Amino acid sequence: MLKRLGALVAALGAALVLLLGTAGPAAAHAALVSTDPAQNSVVPQAPTAVTLTFSEGVSLSADSVRVLSPTGQQVDAGNPSHLDGKNDTARVSLNSGLANGTYTVAWRAVSEDSHPVGGAFTFSIGAPSATTVSTGQLQSAKADGTVAFCYGLARTVAYASFALLAGAAAFVLICWPRGAAVRSVQRLLMTGWIGLLVATVAVLLLRAPYERGSGIGVAFDLSLVRSTLEERIGTALSARLLLLAAGGVFLSLLVGQLGQSDGSADSVEDTGGREETAESTGDLEEDELRRLERLAAERPQRDARLGLGIAGVVLATALAATWAGADHASAGIQVWLALPLGILHLLAVALWLGGLVALAAGLRAGLAVTAVERFSKLALGAVSVLAATGVYQSWRGVGSWSALLGTEYGRLLLVKIGCVVAMVGVAWISRAWVTRLRAGSAAEGVEGAEAAGEGAARVTASVEVPTSTGAEDTAEDAIENAAQGGPEAADPVRQAQLARQRAARQTAMVQRAQDGPPARAGLRRSVLTESAVAVVVLVVTTMLTNSPPGRVARAATGGGPAATATGSAPGTAPAKTVELKIPYDTGGRTPNAKGTATVVLNPAATGSNTVKLSLDDSSGKPAEVPELQLAFTLPDRDLGPLPASLNSDGPGRWSGTAQLPLAGDWVVSVTVRSSDIDQSTEVKSLKIG
Repeated sequence: MLKRLGALVAALGAALVLLLGTAGPAAAHAALVSTDPAQNSVVPQAPTAVTLTFSEGVSLSADSVRVLSPTGQQVDAGNPSHLDGKNDTARVSLNSGLANGTYTVAWRAVSEDSHPVGGAFTFSIGAPSATTVSTGQLQSAKADGTVAFCYGLARTVAYASFALLAGAAAFVLICWPRGAAVRSVQRLLMTGWIGLLVATVAVLLLRAPYERGSGIGVAFDLSLVRSTLEERIGTALSARLLLLAAGGVFLSLLVGQLGQSDGSADSVEDTGGREETAESTGDLEEDELRRLERLAAERPQRDARLGLGIAGVVLATALAATWAGADHASAGIQVWLALPLGILHLLAVALWLGGLVALAAGLRAGLAVTAVERFSKLALGAVSVLAATGVYQSWRGVGSWSALLGTEYGRLLLVKIGCVVAMVGVAWISRAWVTRLRAGSAAEGVEGAEAAGEGAARVTASVEVPTSTGAEDTAEDAIENAAQGGPEAADPVRQAQLARQRAARQTAMVQRAQDGPPARAGLRRSVLTESAVAVVVLVVTTMLTNSPPGRVARAATGGGPAATATGSAPGTAPAKTVELKIPYDTGGRTPNAKGTATVVLNPAATGSNTVKLSLDDSSGKPAEVPELQLAFTLPDRDLGPLPASLNSDGPGRWSGTAQLPLAGDWVVSVTVRSSDIDQSTEVKSLKIG
């Protein structure tokens, strides 16, 4: 037994080390840094290829980079690859003999935190021209609706199954060893294991169509599955499947070792050691000998629980790492701290939520009060860890108060916090029920002792005192009288009434037997309420992992503290000249460090727009700066930033063009560098269409 557990622990530890060893630092959600040809540029002759450079490594598919002609035809050779093996680049060859005009490049890739990113830009050959590229061709990079729903559902089921599997196993090992022999608990363990296995396979099959925006029909394309396995998330999913195979062995050992025990050790724990006192003979040597014999008999059980506990901790940690190593924790700031805290967060969630479901099953199977108290303390520790790691993850993901309300990630986080607060409130009610259950159990013990002492007197009284009749007959006497042919037997109406009473009494007895004492029934209702809220928490958690962190979303739009700068109202007028005044302050001491940037767009509609940008200092004079950048981002479509091509028209004055391929709420960002070390990025919203 111990040798098998040792081999299992060693295998799980090796898998955990390999998984965490591949999780290197990264910047969450790749951003497009440069392109060749440059965005919005005009080249004299047709290039042979288009090259994109990103801020971090990306994974590519066969259609990650598409180049569309002015008439909307695809003119690239397909199958983009990394330039010179650099995983932060994407290069696709172009067909020969391309005509002059404006070409659109639509790209989609997967960043190192396993999230799809995409965008589009244009370049021209010879001279700019009109383009008939439809917005639908660019929007097709979004995931298919059916695929996105099934993918999100599979991820939710995976989270729930892991929580059920790990939490129920921990509940059995720590709180209720005899639960391994209870059929309902065994069903919970198998449901968690099978659910996680099926959900993992579903995520593996749906990942490729989710990344590529294709239909669900290609989910079983083995070539796409192979490409998924080569990605970071594919490595995590394959590791999870291997760990689930080890998990099957673990469950068989758990049920086989604990489920076949006589429960003597657990019985002593449930009675709080009262059995030892009850069996005392008064002879100290005899009592000590019995105690040593009992400890010797319980030692194999304790060794089995210890070995299974160590194996369970390693297995649960490794499974949690398959999420942490492929999600937000694996990219961004402080990866070295975010990874272990992310794993702890998942384990605390599983311990709390999975344990709740096991507790609900145990309450229907006669779970002892001491086991309930044990889980109450365990859940309190899990909630404390959950709160501490959750605060850190919230800070790391959101980054600023403005992102808490101004981004989808922040709003989802607020919903999750609200649900967790509701769960804590219900848990507080559950603790009150636990107190009542403990008090009721103690009272039952006292009443039982008194009843045993008075049993003989009641029996004697029942023999000596004749049974009364008439008005003192109970309902049971009447029913028995009718059954034996008494006066009521001749009255069919009375007989039917007594039959209904008998059935109602029987139903009530069965219901009381199932529900147990009122405190136990109340605790079970409270636990079921907690479990229902937990389902909502898991759904919101899945949505959070599929959303770009608020810190990243704000950075992508040039947000952050600078985004709160005051200025004129956002431009909203389409198909006419729109002027945006954007104050800036780089924090420097030179005259050009503070002033106002004025951006004028015409016609402020989808397609090509002429741009004029003027920079004035605080005195209203044109400000000359070493560097100035203007970019446009469409956050809802993960499009951009698309830099505008600007030419200097004199001190503090620039002009150029900007391509805005889609309608929507764009974000205009102006980056001003007034010296070698002083720089600021300010933003303003602009509605197109």
